[in-house]
Order: sequence, then C-alpha cells, then structure tokens
Amino acid sequence: MKKKVEEIRNILLEHHEWFQKSIPLIASENITSPAVDEACASDFSHRYAEGWSGQRVYAGCKYIDQIEDICMELTKEYFRCIHADVRPISGVVANLAMYNAFTSDNNGKMCCMSIVRGGHISHGPRFAKSGREIFGTAGTTRGLNIEYLAFNNDEMNLDIDASAKIIREFKPELVLFGGSVFLFPHPVKELGDVAKEVGAYVGYDGAHVAGLIGSGYFQDPLREGADAMTFSTHKTLPGPQHGALVSNREDLIETLRSCAFPALLSNHHLHNVAGLAIALAEMLEFGKEYHKNVIENAKALGQALYERGINVLMEHKGFTESHQIVVDISNFEKTIGLGGAIEALLESTNIILNRNLLPRDLAEGRHYQDPGGLRLGTSEVTRLGMGKSEMVDIAEFIKKILIDKADPKKVKQEVIEFKKNFQEIKYCFQTPNKAYEYLKFY
Repeated sequence: MKKKVEEIRNILLEHHEWFQKSIPLIASENITSPAVDEACASDFSHRYAEGWSGQRVYAGCKYIDQIEDICMELTKEYFRCIHADVRPISGVVANLAMYNAFTSDNNGKMCCMSIVRGGHISHGPRFAKSGREIFGTAGTTRGLNIEYLAFNNDEMNLDIDASAKIIREFKPELVLFGGSVFLFPHPVKELGDVAKEVGAYVGYDGAHVAGLIGSGYFQDPLREGADAMTFSTHKTLPGPQHGALVSNREDLIETLRSCAFPALLSNHHLHNVAGLAIALAEMLEFGKEYHKNVIENAKALGQALYERGINVLMEHKGFTESHQIVVDISNFEKTIGLGGAIEALLESTNIILNRNLLPRDLAEGRHYQDPGGLRLGTSEVTRLGMGKSEMVDIAEFIKKILIDKADPKKVKQEVIEFKKNFQEIKYCFQTPNKAYEYLKFY
C-alpha cells in the first residue's frame, strides 16, 4: 500500500508540474494564495461544527467559531450586505438553500435562464419521470417546475419584454438570474420589478461573477432588487471550493439560515471557511485592481482573437463585461472538428479551456460533448500577473493551432517557454509566492 501512496503523490506532482507549464483559461477556476492553501491544509479539515456559530452541536469549536465569525463579517463587508451564510459547501448547495427558502415544498415554480443559453446545471428542472425528484431534506419530496426566461441570442442576454411576459403568465415563486456563460449584467432591476408584481422572490446566482461584484464591477444585484445572492468561492473570487449566500433582507435571515441547516448541511468543510476568510481579506485589499485587470484582459483577449480571424461573439458590445469570452468555432468543423476536438487539440499544447454550448447548438443537432463553442476566462492568468500584451500572445498561440495548422508539439514548447515568466501569484500578501507549488509534508 505504501507504493500506492507514492503513486498517488507522483500523480499529484505531475498535475502541479503540468499547470506550471500551461496557460489556464477555464472560466470557472482560479488559483489560491499560499495563505489560503495553508488554511485549507490546517487541522480544521478534520473537525466538525454542525449548526450556526455559537450554537454548535459539537464541542471543540471555540476557535472554529472565531474564524467563521470573521469570515461572515468579511463577506458582509465585501458584498455590502447585512446577512452572510458561509456554510454552504458549494454554489449548488447555496442554490438549493435558496430554492428551499423561496419555493413551495412540492412542485415549486421558478423562472431562470436555460442551460443551453448559459444557465448552470443546478438551474435545471428537478422533475424525474414520475414528475418529482428527491432532493433537499432527506425524505422530503420536492420538485421545481421550471419555465425558462426568453433569451436574445444576438445580445447574449435575457430578452426583457419576452421574459416579462413569461413571468406574468407563469407566475413563479422565484425568478433566478445568473449563469455559467455570463458575459453581460442581467436585467435584475427590470425583470425584478415584474417578479414582484406576481409575488415572486428574486434570486441571483453570482457564482461566476462574485469577485467582480464584490470589487464593485459588473452589477450590484442586492441593490438592484435581488432578495438573495448565492455564489461559489473559487472563480472570480479566488478562494477555495466552497459556497455562500448573502442578503440584505433582514426579514429573511432566519428563513435562509434554517433552509441551509440541517436540510442541506451537516459539517461544512471548516478548513475551506478559513481559506475563504483569507481570500476575502485579499480581495478587500487587492480586488479593485485585480478585477479591473481581469475584465480588461478578457476584452483584450477577445479583441486579439477576433483580429486573428477567430469568431469571438459579441464584438459589437466589446465582447464581454466579465471575465469570460465565448468563441464560435463551428467554422472549423470540417477541418478540425467542433468543441470536443478543439478543446483536446489545445489541451495537447498546454492551453487549457473548455468547450461550451452555443445558444443555437441544440437546434442544429449539436450536444455538449461536441458543441459549437468555446468558453475562455482570464481570472487565473490575471492572478499570475499577465496583462493585455500577454492576451495577444495567447491569441497568437491559439491562432497558430486553429488557423495556421502549426505543429502542436512546437506550439506546446512555445507555451512552456512563455509560461516560465508567470510563476508567482499576485494580488496577495505573501511574496515570493510560487504558483502551483506542491505542499510536501513527508
């Protein structure tokens, strides 16, 4: 068995070495600082703290409570809100808590953006073949009857007038904004007012853009009408994998708290709460500059790819207002293939991004395994110190592969050489701070 332990460790070391030599463009990922890594490797990872701070089921939580209190206060400061629950272990769990709070126990009704148009998989219908699906509290039958909001493919955003008509006719209990493909702010104010007309709550899944929002960019959903915002904590907010829920509705605090525990949570990964607290402190200090550069880099990468003949969507709107850009690669179908083939080809050159459905893909017979699009994000490369000029370099690498048909092995060596200059994590308190460094304890 000792050999198996060594095998596992060697695989982990290989992964770290690979990322040291790669350009990471996955929009849903980021890199954490040494201080965050230290907290996540602490003894907190072994402990239990069921319940709310100061009201635990377990003993031995006095220091855990202190950290969790700090994390909640930092969350409230960063997002300018009165309530923050940092117990959800992921953005999906935070969403489920919101669904529990804002929809009926059986066959609740929600409007949101469809998955093929950028909605997250946790926004999908909760109906099984029988008409219901088990989720939430063990033994409780819940369902969500979903009516998708209208989407304007040309603007890559919700269609306000058509969506308003859907909300008024369907009369949901919850209208949810946000998604996984999230280029531009959603019309929270406009459609939130319509939601209130029919007595619906307004939710906002800020998983992808939470860091942008906290640092004062993109939009401000809690002041635009959202009753609650959920998010994961490892995308534009560069913390560990975890989740949170925030609100400015004092009258909803007890409901939101009780819908998370014990319905969806037992122990809530306390080491990641500690890591999140540090990440929030970093963003309160450095987030304004960091997220400004993230957005500027996304725009610059979109422009550089577009100028090189790659069909980046939304050129007429500056490509994006977030950390993401979306590329239509359907014109490469006959020469290279669609999203699955192109994702694999670029990965072979150490350029790591993901294939992504485009709004029209299902109508054209495409599916997620081989869609017509790619999604690229700039959060991680920005935290490694890259700027606009490096976005041009990255675009050139991609052009060499997709348009010039250069030898992937040669481009891979160019990528490795390029990456040598970006091996430290920026926008944190430690220096030096080597990226992708493996923590060795034996």
